[in-house]
Amino acid sequence: MEQDIVQRVKADPNYRKLVRARSRFGWILTWSMMVVYYGFTLLCAFDKEFMGSRFGDGVMTWGIPLGLFVILFTVVITAVYVRRANGEYDRLTDAIKANAASGNGSGNGSGRKVAA
Repeated sequence: MEQDIVQRVKADPNYRKLVRARSRFGWILTWSMMVVYYGFTLLCAFDKEFMGSRFGDGVMTWGIPLGLFVILFTVVITAVYVRRANGEYDRLTDAIKANAASGNGSGNGSGRKVAA
C-alpha cells in the first residue's frame, strides 16, 4: 500500500514542480549566501587596509557595516525562503497530499493543476 502512495506522489506533476522549484531556489539562495559570506571573509584576509580604513569623520571602519550586512543578508534570505515555503511550497504540498489520498496522480484532487 505504501509503495502505491509513493508511486502516486512521484507521478504527480505538482511533486515534480515542487522538487524542481525548491531545489533551484535553494541553490540560488545558497550561492548568494556563499558569495556574500566568502566575499566578506576574503576581504578580511586579503584587503585588511580597506576593511580597517575609516569612512567619514567618525571612527567606524568599513569592516563593521560590511559585517552587519552579512548578518542582515542572512536574516533576509532566510525570511524570503520561509515566506516562499509557507506560500507556494505549502500549496503544492497540500495538492500532492490530496492527490495521493484520492488516488489521483495528476492535479490537485479536482483534476486541475495548482498554479504557483
